[in-house]
Amino acid sequence: MIADLYIRVSTDEQADKGYSQRDQDDRLRKYCDANQIKVRKIIYEDHSAKTFNRPQWNNLLLDLKKQRGQVNFILFLKWDRFSRNAGDAYQMISTLRKLGVEPQAIEQPLDLAIPENKLMLAFYLAAPEVENDRRALNVTYGMKKARKEGRWMGKAPLGYANKITEDGKKYIAPKEPGASILKWAFQTIANGQYQVEQIYKEVNKKGFKVCKSGFWNILRNPVYCGKILTCGWKELHKTYVPGQHEPIISEALFNDVQDFLDGKKKNYRTKVGALEVLQLRGYIKCPKCGKLLTGSASRGHGGLYYYYHCSSSCGTRFKSQHANELFASELKKYIPRPGMAEVFKLVINEVYLAKTKNQKDEIKNIKIELEQLNNRLLKARELLLSGDLDGTDYKGIKYESEKKIACLEGKALDLNRGNTSISTLLDKALNNLSRLDKLYDDADTNRKREIIGSMYPEKLTFDGLSYRTSRLNEAVELIYKLGEGFSENEKGQICKKADLSLLVGLPGFEPRQTEPKSVVLPLYYRPIYLSVSQPFA
Repeated sequence: MIADLYIRVSTDEQADKGYSQRDQDDRLRKYCDANQIKVRKIIYEDHSAKTFNRPQWNNLLLDLKKQRGQVNFILFLKWDRFSRNAGDAYQMISTLRKLGVEPQAIEQPLDLAIPENKLMLAFYLAAPEVENDRRALNVTYGMKKARKEGRWMGKAPLGYANKITEDGKKYIAPKEPGASILKWAFQTIANGQYQVEQIYKEVNKKGFKVCKSGFWNILRNPVYCGKILTCGWKELHKTYVPGQHEPIISEALFNDVQDFLDGKKKNYRTKVGALEVLQLRGYIKCPKCGKLLTGSASRGHGGLYYYYHCSSSCGTRFKSQHANELFASELKKYIPRPGMAEVFKLVINEVYLAKTKNQKDEIKNIKIELEQLNNRLLKARELLLSGDLDGTDYKGIKYESEKKIACLEGKALDLNRGNTSISTLLDKALNNLSRLDKLYDDADTNRKREIIGSMYPEKLTFDGLSYRTSRLNEAVELIYKLGEGFSENEKGQICKKADLSLLVGLPGFEPRQTEPKSVVLPLYYRPIYLSVSQPFA
């Protein structure tokens, strides 16, 4: 009698728990010696027994077909070493029998010629399959429970790193510089100034290497705003829970990016990396048709000449050098006068407080909406229990309500975070604004475009002689109006349309008394009166 010995282990843990290759080899050899069976070859396998798609087994099967009739048995320790799938096992036993080979487990011997032994074979084959399925089910339930607790499972996404606490718990944490680069990417996309394709290229230039499809997956992945997807086995709707990891971006920023990608948020998109001489391309609107002007070069006798021009048939065309020089002069209008920084800081702080005082009312309205949505869920649950609502309809109501609740909670969180002092940011902004012309001249093209985009959110209209815009950045506009309020005209007034204080009496027969001059600062919400004994120089 001739036999081939089949020895299989699937993991290193099995090798340490009684199924090592050496142990199986020793038992099979002793069995062959005791039963006078000659060993032709020994096959060592380290693949799972869920299927027969195993490299060494395929080689063995091919060899048996070539050497038909030379082998009588394939011996292994137990039937779970042979297979952990009953259906595949029966099919393989039939294939081996056609080749004249009898598979046999030395510790669970069965004479398959006896019909009743097929019941025991079914048990031996089904038991390891049930064990496998139970283990897989336990793993699935464990992963599902971990996700509901807000834990990320598996390899950390790009921008994060896998970490382990001192007590052995695994978690993910932001990994620099990838986290900062992704935060910049989300913020830039939400602003809508650049195309996603261009931002993807910039991300790769900054050192964050990712393929194009991977970058789109990142933009759609809520893990970056601190949410974990719990949709899994036997669940119809996607649900999100707050994650235990630190978010890279806020939920409101993530939602803005989704709106932009879905086409709900329409902004002007310009190109990254414009030429220095065409630094305003994509920020100037045509005075005739309102379209954004593009830029290009024309070849003349002296070389290349650059122009901003409209792509429509209106024929608008301006020399780029002339337009750039006028814009540099335009920026100088917004440089604060010397000594006015503290006044600007005081007034802007007051305006900021006035604009943010309504946040409490907004948070209150959000709480009311949240309460209404929770009541809707509660009512739907009661109708489900009473049998008046179908299960599918309930799941739809639950999915929509939970999605709205998550969005509102994110807005409330951002509103609460916004109640902070802006003094530090204001100091930095005023410092940059005081040297705006030099900052702009020394900046590279991308930096110049960032300055333009931050100051003119609604773009500029250029008629060849001057620039105008429908809306300035609110802080810049406020400082500009304050500067106008303190400018002195030829007649000695503080400003062109200054309102005199009501305390100043009308001239009469009495000698005129000198009263301190007053000026009204034109703000958005209320005038602020500053009394000064002398006009500012």
